[in-house]
Amino acid sequence: MTLLVHDVTLTYPDGESRLTALDAVDLDVPAGTLTAVVGPSGSGKSSLLAVAATLVVPDSGRVVVAGQDTGGMSAAQKSALRREHIGIVFQQPNLLPSLTAAEQLQVMAHLSGRPSRQLRRRALELLDAVGLADKADKRPHQLSGGQRQRVNIARALMNEPAVLLVDEPTSALDHERGAAVLDLLVTLTRERSTATVLVTHDRAHLDRMDRTVVMTDGRLSDPVAAARV
Repeated sequence: MTLLVHDVTLTYPDGESRLTALDAVDLDVPAGTLTAVVGPSGSGKSSLLAVAATLVVPDSGRVVVAGQDTGGMSAAQKSALRREHIGIVFQQPNLLPSLTAAEQLQVMAHLSGRPSRQLRRRALELLDAVGLADKADKRPHQLSGGQRQRVNIARALMNEPAVLLVDEPTSALDHERGAAVLDLLVTLTRERSTATVLVTHDRAHLDRMDRTVVMTDGRLSDPVAAARV
């Protein structure tokens, strides 16, 4: 079990009361599998990703990443955990305009203190894996939207994470490019044995996922029922 979210509740201040973003949520994602989380806007999907990424501390419950229980970890320990074991693919690529595709990846690995001589080779291997071997020296403005999102995915994999968290990767892409990105995520999850959680509004390709769960008002539906959505 590479990612485990157990009985997690998260609330936010809302005037004199509190708003429940996650309500006793349970989710387990084994290595090499992809779980899609679908649901309406404001249902708690992004809150779930933030908790799984250790960016937000829940009110109660447990989050276990790569066998490490994050409860009681200091901010520095969580930061190290994210660098070493968690890859995050944001909705917008947010690539640095002055860097080439390969350099976008190398910057991420520099943060983890990896030897510089290994970084270029690793970056090129990942760009090849996402079908951009010939774009390694291109800057963001020279890439299409789909290509930028592929660089975004490769960047998240640079430190060989155990857990990959993906937030709406197809929202700015047309149907064809979106389908290609989802196919890529499925393939990379299998090949690199990541525990992948994908938040998406795109229901057209849910049959490719290992599991689909539905979030409504901070609660996850029964996995068996969700698989029929």
